[in-house]
Amino acid sequence: MRVKICGITNLEDALHAVECGADALGFVFYKKSPRYISPEDAADIIVQLPPFVERVGLFVNETAEDVNRIALQSGISLAQIHFEVDEAYLGALRIKSIPVVRARSAEDIETFSDRYRLIDTFCEAYGGSGKRLNLEWFEGVECSKIILAGGLNPENIGEVKPYGFYGVDVSSGTEAQKGKKDPDKVERFIRYAKSI
Repeated sequence: MRVKICGITNLEDALHAVECGADALGFVFYKKSPRYISPEDAADIIVQLPPFVERVGLFVNETAEDVNRIALQSGISLAQIHFEVDEAYLGALRIKSIPVVRARSAEDIETFSDRYRLIDTFCEAYGGSGKRLNLEWFEGVECSKIILAGGLNPENIGEVKPYGFYGVDVSSGTEAQKGKKDPDKVERFIRYAKSI
């Protein structure tokens, strides 16, 4: 199972996550988030990462033009679009993208079912809420293109094993405090997810 560690704000946390086996790192370009990082600071981290690590930028309520500009400025390799968009919006991006479905019900998880997508719990804030999705919603659903987010941590990651998700995305579940990772939680989360 692939693992994304989101909410990276410093080089130490980034390198430790990669050393532990993270497939992707997430950088939050949403100014209202306590995990916000500027494109310039993200670029300073990204340029020091080893090759073959996906660099994901999280965007909320940005125009396609702004996503394209920030992607170029920061050096991210994938745009995570954390608000409601359509195929036309995604098609206007000059970078590979993944839509986020903020699920309120079981029916919502079928949104963008023909493409890879990230499914998170709906909440008024965007990302890092620590709220969990109802795993029963995924019973009988083809999950090989779904990245699961929302309320995951080292203690409960084993519960997702039966569903066959493409990957998992964690932020608050691996933090010591908002914007700063707990090295032990990161290591255990990745180890447990990779053993699934």
